[in-house]
Amino acid sequence: MRCSPVPRLLFFDARSPTESYFMWLWHSRLYLYSAAALVFGLWFLLKKVRHLLIPYSNLFDKAVHVSGVKIFYGSQTGTAKGFANELSEEVKSLGLPAEVIDMKDYDPDDQLADECISKSVCVFLVATYTDGQPTENAEWFCKWLEEASTDFRYGKTYLKGLRYAVFGLGNSVYVGHYNTVCKNVDKWLWMLSGRRIMTRGEGDCNVVKSLNGSIQADFLTWKVKFLNRLKTLAKGEKKSCSGKCKTEGSCKNKRKERQEEEKKASPQNNSSEDDLVESSSDEDESGLPDEKKTVLDVEDLGNIMNSVKKAKVSKEESQRDGQMVKLSKLNGVQKIEDEGERREMITPALREALTKQGYKLIGSHSGVKLCRWTKSMLRGRGGCYKHTFYGIESHRCMETTPSLACANKCVFCWRHHTNPVGTEWRWKMDPAEKILEDALEKHQNMIRQFRGVPGVKPDRYEEGLAVKHCALSLVGEPIMYPEINNFIRLLHHHQISSFLVTNAQFPQEIRSLVPVTQLYVSVDASTQDSLKKIDRPLFKDFWPRFLDSLKALGEKKQRTVYRLTLVKSWNVEEMQAYSELIALGQPDFIEVKGVTYCGESSASSLTMANVPWHQEVVTFVQQLADMLPEYEIACEHEHSNCLLIAHTKFKMDGEWWTWIDYERFQELIQAYDESGGQQTFSALDYVAKTPSWALFGAQEQGFDPAETRFQRRNKSKDISGC
Repeated sequence: MRCSPVPRLLFFDARSPTESYFMWLWHSRLYLYSAAALVFGLWFLLKKVRHLLIPYSNLFDKAVHVSGVKIFYGSQTGTAKGFANELSEEVKSLGLPAEVIDMKDYDPDDQLADECISKSVCVFLVATYTDGQPTENAEWFCKWLEEASTDFRYGKTYLKGLRYAVFGLGNSVYVGHYNTVCKNVDKWLWMLSGRRIMTRGEGDCNVVKSLNGSIQADFLTWKVKFLNRLKTLAKGEKKSCSGKCKTEGSCKNKRKERQEEEKKASPQNNSSEDDLVESSSDEDESGLPDEKKTVLDVEDLGNIMNSVKKAKVSKEESQRDGQMVKLSKLNGVQKIEDEGERREMITPALREALTKQGYKLIGSHSGVKLCRWTKSMLRGRGGCYKHTFYGIESHRCMETTPSLACANKCVFCWRHHTNPVGTEWRWKMDPAEKILEDALEKHQNMIRQFRGVPGVKPDRYEEGLAVKHCALSLVGEPIMYPEINNFIRLLHHHQISSFLVTNAQFPQEIRSLVPVTQLYVSVDASTQDSLKKIDRPLFKDFWPRFLDSLKALGEKKQRTVYRLTLVKSWNVEEMQAYSELIALGQPDFIEVKGVTYCGESSASSLTMANVPWHQEVVTFVQQLADMLPEYEIACEHEHSNCLLIAHTKFKMDGEWWTWIDYERFQELIQAYDESGGQQTFSALDYVAKTPSWALFGAQEQGFDPAETRFQRRNKSKDISGC
């Protein structure tokens, strides 16, 4: 009997589950291998991608290299503040936050250390004020910084991590104090371990010595460099090479890139020795801590020395280009060949500022402006104090100057220090003929604007077109103009009388001056300290120059005048000293005038509290006259807060003769010129009798009764003549 076979299905089902699982794995091994390879590939790919994304994740997540820019400014006239706002807008255009901070509103003791860890960049725009001192709004900040830099309680690393840049605003005519504040701020920050990100910039208001022609151009050049440096910082600066490369190479490519970067950052080639190495001051840097010293490659040393030599050569050439024009004994000019290369006194920014103030500028250094008393007398509303004291016709007087530059920066300057300053003539020079021609034309054009204006008298209008007097007292120091003698001769040739005002800083030029109708010297103070405080002169030897100028005035034979400006709480207590100065110069007349407040000026601390009342001026004059045996009070002009003390030689037979016979003067000066200076004349040769209404004590108080007194209904501010 045959047995039937066992079905295979039954045999398979008889296996255990474990055996069945392994059998499935074996049959599916191809799929498993593929899946494993896919997983490994994905893992490897993700790892690679993650490695590539690390730099970008650092950039967006944690590597913020510059969080913002804080711009601190110390400003007196508003220039530094304007630069700060300008820089702020430029920084914001780069996509970085910027904040402008007034130094007086910032407490460095509480806040400055925080800037070390905030990743911000601090910019300091600071101006240098009188005697190398900080501006009023920067005084406390600078004082704190100076004290902290030498205070052991703060330590030398107090500002470690602070990144900063400094730009200074100064004037190189102040030789001993040029940009002192910015140099000190830079030095003090460095002493506290602050890190300078670029070379200190120094702007110069003196257009002659300014590297770029003006302080605005100096700032623009520095700003371009700063913005380029800021861009580099924002991208993330690399650590400087330590010189320990594995290949022991010299990093030539990096040096080349750095040099190209510096070239791009400087639109103009104005290199100097200070630009070659980032130094915080002129002091020796041998005391630098080890971590601050720069490691120089031997290859770099040769390049640096060559650059230094080139900088010295260019500096010597610039000094030759800026050669001074010396004023000769005859007030002529010792001309140099590079006349055409010298800069103009009036920069575009200065031209704009003066034009806004109503000046009609002439050429490159002169100007003319219509006096308010000229306008007043055109309407028959009274003349200035010169009309009362000396008989000029105010509506026929032209106020001009052949030199807008001045050697002082007086606190009561009624031009608010918009004019340039200097101690010698170093600008391009316009001929005297051209200046006078343009001055007369511009003055007449301003007079013509009053044609048909209600209140203007037709006869006064016609007379006003013919200039009879010239007041060389508009602004600046006219005696600085090298051709001032030629200019005065031209005035007299046109039958125009000359009233010249000088600030008593050019004694030799006073001695060499040709005869003028009346020569003034401003005597704003009677002691050395008060003169320095009020006039703020540029000359270091200002006091000997001042005294010598008074002596030079005493040598003149024509009419001479001391002009005293009283500033309450400043110079009204110096009675005895004034009398000594008067004895030194023996002037014919002494004008004593209360200072005129011409509005708030950031360049001066003068306020209405410094303006004396007319009665206070009268009291001062009476006390001063009592101390002068040969002088008496002659005239008064109450409306200008002014009195005239005259030498008694002008009081003839009990009557004052302070007025001027202008026709007689023209005859005398013509004879003087024709004789080559041999036929001289004196102040008493062209006098005229003073009318009774002009005398001190008269009921009119110096107001011409032929004029009509005009009182403003709402006199919100003092508009009296300056």
